Amino acid sequence: MAFPRVVIVGGGFAGVAAARELRGSKAEVLLIDRRNHHIFQPLLYQVATAVLAPADIATPLRQLAEQQANLSVMLGEVSAVDRRARTLTVSPADMAPRTIPFDYLVVATGVRANYFGHDEFAAHAPCLKTLADAEAIRARILSAYERAEQTDDVAQRRRAMTFVLVGAGPTGVELAASMAQMARITLQSNFRHIDPTETRIVLVEAGPRALATFDESLARKAVERLEALGVEVRVGTRVEAIDARGVLAGGQRIESATVLWTAGVQASRLVAMLETKTDRAGRASVEPGLHLAEDVNVFVVGDAASVTQDGQPVPGVAQAAIQEGRHAGRAIAARLREPRTDTPPFRYNDRGNMAVVGKNFAVLQRGRWRASGITTWLLWALLHVAFLPQLQNRLRVQIQWVWSYLSGQRSSRLIPETPSGS
Repeated sequence: MAFPRVVIVGGGFAGVAAARELRGSKAEVLLIDRRNHHIFQPLLYQVATAVLAPADIATPLRQLAEQQANLSVMLGEVSAVDRRARTLTVSPADMAPRTIPFDYLVVATGVRANYFGHDEFAAHAPCLKTLADAEAIRARILSAYERAEQTDDVAQRRRAMTFVLVGAGPTGVELAASMAQMARITLQSNFRHIDPTETRIVLVEAGPRALATFDESLARKAVERLEALGVEVRVGTRVEAIDARGVLAGGQRIESATVLWTAGVQASRLVAMLETKTDRAGRASVEPGLHLAEDVNVFVVGDAASVTQDGQPVPGVAQAAIQEGRHAGRAIAARLREPRTDTPPFRYNDRGNMAVVGKNFAVLQRGRWRASGITTWLLWALLHVAFLPQLQNRLRVQIQWVWSYLSGQRSSRLIPETPSGS
């Protein structure tokens, strides 16, 4: 007898959590992703700034299948969804599209960069969402110093050593701090014709303050720390234009060879295929049980879902995605055991929100509790190591962090070569 098929689209935190909750259930579970790996997203900025290598924070999705007998993995991209026919159209790499039937569907496709109606910015200001993005950003940063080293033109050198980050949320703050420390410590004695400590990093935020999701007192301490590292923080400054030579922000031109987009996000395009109500960011407005109002067998979780609790939005952070994925997996498993089982409402357990601002400093907010400083930074490090997906990731990251902390060096400072014959 064939078991019901549960299709999970997306191998991020939410999708993997949903798959794991279905271990041992009487279901055929299929996990579909266009990438063959799961990324530990909170440390992606450290790949972009050469602290860690891509393999340190990524795990092949097929390792999950090895550990879960009822799970299969498919590498491909979903191009269509037919909720009424209960089918997906999936396009595997270099193969004809396939029609995949399902009994239950979990959409956990995450988000993509939101350029707020200025998609032309993407050509000059890459975002940080994937390992490929992180490696491309790392190459841009390191190549900028190489160009500065080779030119005698003062203006060209200044432009090459000026970096602009658009968006002062946690990603922008953490990336800016890591870049500043790389310039001040790691690269300090690596060049003969430039002084990396003269690097200019400008963090631009359209809103009234940085780290808007944190308490204002913590955000203020984070900004003070950034400024101590040499980062210029400009709030209330909207970016009007970005081109190959820099940005126009708040009416002022900033000449920069490297502009990075760390601002808003929007849901993946797959959510629109569900033909359901969405919010302004394109996220599905789900019921309290995390399923669609039109279809109790279709769940949307993680950053692809707009979830509210007690009148407040559930934040788009890793812990929320994991909890939502688990909830969807448990709800489906319960229905498989008893078809008439109702889906209980999801309740988010906020375990705290953290951001690290360079070496020895982090901020933490949990309910009314606020903390910052080196103790918080140590807690951040311990938690992130503990939640890495595999033992090999934990060992690699611990070794690399200890070595980098003691030496100030970063071992992943590679600029990819152009393939032979290109």
